[in-house]
Amino acid sequence: MEILIMAGQLILGLSILVGLHELGHLLAAKMFGMRVEQYFIGFPPKVFSIKRGETEYGLGAVPLGGFVKISGMIDESLDTEQMKAPPKPWEFRAKPAWQRLVVMLGGIIVNIITGIVVFVALTYKNGNTFLAAEDAKYGIVAYDLAREIGLQTGDRIVKINGKPFSDFYAIRSSDVFLGNNSYYTVERNGQLVDVYIPNNFIEKLSDKKSAGPFVEPIQPFKVKELAPDQPAARAGLRKDDIITSVNGRPIRFYHEFQDAVKPLAGKPIVLGVERNGNPVTLNLTVTPEGTIGFYPEFLLKYTTQEYTFGEAVVVGTQRAFQVVYDNIKGFGKIFRGDVSASKAISGPIGIAQNLFGGVWVWERFWAITGLLSMALAFMNALPIPALDGGHSVLLLYEIVSGRKPSDRFLEAAQRVGMVILLGLMAFAIFNDVFKAVF
Repeated sequence: MEILIMAGQLILGLSILVGLHELGHLLAAKMFGMRVEQYFIGFPPKVFSIKRGETEYGLGAVPLGGFVKISGMIDESLDTEQMKAPPKPWEFRAKPAWQRLVVMLGGIIVNIITGIVVFVALTYKNGNTFLAAEDAKYGIVAYDLAREIGLQTGDRIVKINGKPFSDFYAIRSSDVFLGNNSYYTVERNGQLVDVYIPNNFIEKLSDKKSAGPFVEPIQPFKVKELAPDQPAARAGLRKDDIITSVNGRPIRFYHEFQDAVKPLAGKPIVLGVERNGNPVTLNLTVTPEGTIGFYPEFLLKYTTQEYTFGEAVVVGTQRAFQVVYDNIKGFGKIFRGDVSASKAISGPIGIAQNLFGGVWVWERFWAITGLLSMALAFMNALPIPALDGGHSVLLLYEIVSGRKPSDRFLEAAQRVGMVILLGLMAFAIFNDVFKAVF
């Protein structure tokens, strides 16, 4: 079922984004009087279609893509027969270069608008809930990867790259992991220590199979909810109880409780509890998984910042374009050799697994769809033949030089671009399968 949910979210999200992208080309083309022959979401074979005016609108059986066919344009179909005849007034090639450029940028523009609208709507609806750095007063829990770079449980991170910060979770931001020579300044035993982050650290952090968690704030806690028919419920643990000890070992924070209980999987323990200010002792046996069956309520204070619509427009737009900046930084790391392409590039399988997940949550779906919309705009803007960016570069050359590339050159560029794109797609899908199996 989880696989079906992941696939369903991916197909719906990409169908929306590709449909809007191609709609951007269609609307721009029709605005300038160009004939649009076909508008399809999905690739052939055709599932169904309907013709309205000069345009056939349809749905293809292969859902991860789409296309719009404009008369007189050398595109993915490589239909060169019509190019042998003199240009007709309604054809793409007969229009001024600036109009053709607007048509080529139409899909990118619509994807950018879509991404901004999604981020603005989510920002206005949810605001920004965060843990202020000063409220994470007990320091951090450092897991394996954090300890590997020199962080320790109990450290208080006071600066990032030499600058104070307000949101605790900024320590895990893309600015830190996609930057170069990033470092934390931590307060440890009354002294300040700089802990440097390797430039290839994002590669380890993004390895879903082996990375595990990085850092979390040290959290005081109490019992929020009990799992039915589990040791904690059977022993009489109650909602709002505060666990104070395990086998006489003092407990104050949740990571201390986990460290005390997990090694005792399958064994009896004595739990010290504070209930309404009174001490209570409970006897129970830890499950084979190293748990006792309750959900914690963390007691650090989180702050929620709400935005007016105008503020949400500004903040949401910044969040949308942060996706583009992150993509640029990510490509920079690949080109510099800090991160291998096999670890950084994902195809549809990787996107479904790593982003959408196996539970359908509409708010998360729209957040990821907004992110993918901005990423799709960025990828299509790359100056690769067959992509919108490649076409746009040639049109800019024509506008600046006053010379139009020959149809033969455009056909060759389109073929080269298709080979590059198919190669990248094959690499991404193979990479997904390899990572899933191995």
